[in-house]
Amino acid sequence: MRLKVDVVVTTGPAAIHPAKEATSTIPIVMGFDNDPIGNGFVASLARPGGNITGLSNLAPEISGKQLELLKEIVPRLSRVAVLGNSTVSGNAQMLREVELAAGALGVKLQYLDVLATKDIETAFRVAKKGRDDAVIALLNPALISQRRHVVELALKSQLPAIYYAIEYVEEGGLMTYSVHVTDLFRRAATYVDKILKGAKPADLPVEQPTKFELIINLKTAKQIGLTIPPNVLVRADRVIR
Repeated sequence: MRLKVDVVVTTGPAAIHPAKEATSTIPIVMGFDNDPIGNGFVASLARPGGNITGLSNLAPEISGKQLELLKEIVPRLSRVAVLGNSTVSGNAQMLREVELAAGALGVKLQYLDVLATKDIETAFRVAKKGRDDAVIALLNPALISQRRHVVELALKSQLPAIYYAIEYVEEGGLMTYSVHVTDLFRRAATYVDKILKGAKPADLPVEQPTKFELIINLKTAKQIGLTIPPNVLVRADRVIR
């Protein structure tokens, strides 16, 4: 901020918080945030009201769709472990969407609150002991920071798992249905352009995600003895073979 830059572009909440504390005048463009209103960054999505605007990756309905996808690839699905974090903004909304989908699909959920990395192994032990058929990993900093370990535990437990971010699948996770984060950052560039041309962040509505991606790792499916139905594969934006 001492360099008196014209615009600051951030990644997620961990970067937005200190940027917000450092300036109330220099425009800040969020690459993404899971809950801009709940985190206190903007007054509303339509009228941010301050020096911060940009993109939101909050799309709770994704979680319900994730359960539907699990049901398609695991036809006998009856119990699912949901790995969440009650301290994360948007967690309650995501869980609500999973519960709605579970009611429609006749699936029982076991919610496991993973607040820190030390809780990860315990969560998988509980899921295995509870005879859960699959896992949904919601948006959770504690999980994604240890994504390789999370993926390894899912494989060791022979549990099909669907994740909230592409990074898990790149580490060997089974599948993700998530917001296309790269697209959000491309959109962030348009905010920078408008601000440099004179627009005020307070007047630029926060955009919500419109592009999503389904990625499936067939190598992992083979490892856990799972056959992905053709009608699911054809809908995938990317298949890792």
